[in-house]
Amino acid sequence: MVVTTGHALYVPDGGGGFTRVPWERVLRASWQGDWLHVWGDDAEHHVRLVEPGSVPEVVQERVTSTVVVSRHFDLGRGGVRIVGRRATHERPSPAREELMWAMVFDDGADSEDPGTRAEAEQLLQAVRRQVGL
Repeated sequence: MVVTTGHALYVPDGGGGFTRVPWERVLRASWQGDWLHVWGDDAEHHVRLVEPGSVPEVVQERVTSTVVVSRHFDLGRGGVRIVGRRATHERPSPAREELMWAMVFDDGADSEDPGTRAEAEQLLQAVRRQVGL
């Protein structure tokens, strides 16, 4: 079982409780067979849902709704997607309006390579300047 709200996805934590994953922290999600796969900033979650109802559609809509800017760049050995996302806080405040930025590397890109990482960081800074955020 998972729970979706306007602010987060709640997935089983393996101990009878739930782990809260804010929508802006979901880097990628997919639905395969009976399984919902969610890759977050700091963890992966794989949940079997025999009766998913509208969960796949809600996950896609909520994650997509946080994206303000998304640009993909070819690094010659795979690529990187630079994503700026707005947080979905329960109690929004002007101090929380800053975008959260992420670099999502393609499967073929070596994100541990210092040269690849430096190139991606430069692209991130360029996108931030372009959008003025």
